[in-house]
Amino acid sequence: MRSLVFALGLLASGSISAVSASPAQTGVPVPYPQKLVTLVTHSSPGSGSDVFLRELTKYLHKYINATFIVENDEGGSGAKAVSRVAAGKPDGSIFYATTPTYILTSLLSKPANTYRDLDPVVNFFTDAGFAYTRADGPYKTLKDVIDHAKAGRGRWGVSNPASLERETAERLKRAAKVNVAIVSHEGGSEMMINVLNSTLDMGLGEIEEIRAQLEGKKLRLLATFNDVRMDSYPDVPTVKELGYNVELVKFRGLAAPKGLPPSIIKIWDDAARKILADPEYKKLYDAENLVPYFLAHDQYGPFTAQFASDTSSFLKATGVIP
Repeated sequence: MRSLVFALGLLASGSISAVSASPAQTGVPVPYPQKLVTLVTHSSPGSGSDVFLRELTKYLHKYINATFIVENDEGGSGAKAVSRVAAGKPDGSIFYATTPTYILTSLLSKPANTYRDLDPVVNFFTDAGFAYTRADGPYKTLKDVIDHAKAGRGRWGVSNPASLERETAERLKRAAKVNVAIVSHEGGSEMMINVLNSTLDMGLGEIEEIRAQLEGKKLRLLATFNDVRMDSYPDVPTVKELGYNVELVKFRGLAAPKGLPPSIIKIWDDAARKILADPEYKKLYDAENLVPYFLAHDQYGPFTAQFASDTSSFLKATGVIP
């Protein structure tokens, strides 16, 4: 069974296009049919999707003539936010921040609306995952955490029960042959607090969620679930290097209510290309360990369907769903 990850090989035959970092011709932002655009995330403030959207809005106005706001609609592991956007008007006024969570929630439960009720518009990035622990705690390496778990103890944290981090934690648990409690939360910020207060031995999450605590030397990175070491953290080993064939890389994009007009889709396709090539934004997203992977509307739909199919196959093969 192939790994449950955002594997570029899923659509490696040209479906994914890296965007050049050459400076963009910004010019005048293109006209847009809505004055106010709401970007909805299921994540709590300070979590990965929340940070992604709030940083994105700082640059979107350069390319689209509208005001952008971010709203956190937490609950149901993304189900509440998905239903809100699915019920919205397909007029370009509301979008949902896509991650693997909205697919996993659709497969693991029976929400009122699923990923099938949204139209994937454009993908911007992939985002590496990390395992981390309290800097002044007893664990210096991932091996220390796993050894503790082998002794019949241990609690690992993930952002929510239907997150890719949850599946990755389960896979690491099996790969390491340990019996450990995996504790779900309603966001990465809440999980991080429980790592800091030693309720959890380690958490699985994203740099955006823990950057301030890393810089303040309150947290220690144990390993990255990326397939190679990250340039920003060259001393942090990959989980594969440590002997466990487990990866985690998330996609980050936007979806809209079904029926979005082609004219609006084109505005977003064009704006996404330009914003990813914006030198100021590039400086920011490089620092955030986000890798630009542009998927236009005609590519993002097939990608999402393939990801959902592969994820469903994995969950069935492991007995998580019938």
